[in-house]
Amino acid sequence: MRLLLDENVPRKLVLDLKDYHVTTVPELGWNGIKNGELLKRLIKEKIDCFITADKNIEFQQNLGKYTIPVIVIKVRRITYPNIKTIVPEILKLLEEGVQPGINTVG
Repeated sequence: MRLLLDENVPRKLVLDLKDYHVTTVPELGWNGIKNGELLKRLIKEKIDCFITADKNIEFQQNLGKYTIPVIVIKVRRITYPNIKTIVPEILKLLEEGVQPGINTVG
């Protein structure tokens, strides 16, 4: 499964997702790209799931027109130690077959 971490997610999360092929927005040179364009690129590049900390994505985008699952991380502060506490939730979603649209953890 190919995962893409948004630029607002600490890169260190890659270490916890070692069973997956994980790429980051900065690695692809996609920094600053708006969510609508980013989702189109994800589909074109055959990325299976997008992981972001952008809590507003579900209100900014009509995710019903996209087939890609989006995992939205909801923690008080977007730091690796805070996200590390919900890694089991993320892994459970991925293992059980994350569904297209918004999937919230945290």
